[in-house]
Amino acid sequence: MRPGALKRRLWLAALALASAATPAGAEIIQVTIDKLVFSPATVEAKIGDTIEWVNKDVFAHTATVKGGWEVMIPPKESASLTLKVAGPIYYFCRFHPNMKGRLVVAP
Repeated sequence: MRPGALKRRLWLAALALASAATPAGAEIIQVTIDKLVFSPATVEAKIGDTIEWVNKDVFAHTATVKGGWEVMIPPKESASLTLKVAGPIYYFCRFHPNMKGRLVVAP
C-alpha cells in the first residue's frame, strides 16, 4: 500500500470513530446562571444534545430533577449533561428552590 493511501485510510478511520462518539447533529446548548436565574428558563433540545450550565454566581447551584438526576455546578464554573430521554424535564436548584428551568427534549 502506498504511504498516501495508508494515511488517507487512517484519517478516515479516525473520522469514523469521532463521528461515532458524537451523535449526528448533536449540539451543546448553554444555560447561564446569573443572579439566581437559569437563562434561558426553557430550552428546546433533542436526545444526544448536551446542556452546559455556566455558573456566573459566586456560590454553587444544582440542576436537579426530582426523582432523577442532579448536576452540581460550582461557583464561577460550568457543568454539563448529555440528554438521553425525550419529554419535558423540569429542574430546579436544590440550594435555591425558587430557581427553576425546563428542558423540552425531542427524540
